[in-house]
Amino acid sequence: MFLDYAEINVKAGDGGAGASSFLRESFRPRGGPDGGDGGRGADVVLRADAQLTTLMDFRYRQQYKAEPGQKGSGTNSTGRSGDHLVLRVPVGTLIRDVETAEVVGELLKDGEELVVARGGRGGWGNARFATPTNQAPRRADPGEPGEERRIALELKLIADVGLVGEPNAGKSTLLSAVSAATPRVADYPFTTLTPNLGVVQLTGSRSFVMADIPGIIEGAHEGKGLGHQFLRHIERTRTLALMIPADALEPQAEYDKLMDELRRYSTELAAKPHCVVFTKGDLLPPDWPAPRVEAPGAWGQFLISSVAQRGLDALMEALWQHAALAIAEETVVDEEPEPWRP
Repeated sequence: MFLDYAEINVKAGDGGAGASSFLRESFRPRGGPDGGDGGRGADVVLRADAQLTTLMDFRYRQQYKAEPGQKGSGTNSTGRSGDHLVLRVPVGTLIRDVETAEVVGELLKDGEELVVARGGRGGWGNARFATPTNQAPRRADPGEPGEERRIALELKLIADVGLVGEPNAGKSTLLSAVSAATPRVADYPFTTLTPNLGVVQLTGSRSFVMADIPGIIEGAHEGKGLGHQFLRHIERTRTLALMIPADALEPQAEYDKLMDELRRYSTELAAKPHCVVFTKGDLLPPDWPAPRVEAPGAWGQFLISSVAQRGLDALMEALWQHAALAIAEETVVDEEPEPWRP
């Protein structure tokens, strides 16, 4: 089962208490204070795991508590620190503090880690408080409490290309035709209930990831239909493909409606590079002209037939080129400038 949102409570381990102890040996009857410090409490850590694709593990368990630090003891022995509690989440998970709505961080690479609750520091033992004027302190501090918070986990799939369209526009059919993905395909609307990912393989060892989300209907930004629940999954895509059936009565109206829904959901999402893909081209008569729409912001318009395997090569090549261009631009932005040298 696909689950892309979960809320959990995390509690880091409390620090161990310091010890109040005095050294007493036959040859050192007044050896002085020897109470050790308490151990540090364990952190709660989230780790991105590329093998996971859902937050299902957090549906039935919402309380997570890390180990506390152990108490200090005599002979200046420090208590053992707690072992960190590591929770695995899918790559692309965004973490938000529920109480403040502040974004804590996001995990975008396999193996990347984020501390969401820090363990408390161990308390000092009485050996720490010995001074020339106070040679027998009886003070020992308790450990600090570990952080506790409620966090929201939001999964945003990471893909190069996002397919956007109304129900039964041919998104799942295209994904199944160009990749090894096996989304549910049927001749009625809303067959796609959860997002699907597929890897498109091209010649020359080139590939890109394509995401298909449930169909967008009018009012999706207000919560209507299913697509609004999953629009977050195309926020990280590098380019979008707005899909319109070639036999649509008013292609221009469908394009305008899709763009309006994207804009109302997120201006950043609507500003992403996109192309227009007319699907189900096999339904048009042989001599029928290819449909077109007024789309000043689109970088291309294509007519395809996933069933008849027509126009797919040209579309996949264009999508790969624009995804690669976006990756190159991101790399340039991420590169740090060389330090200035006189």
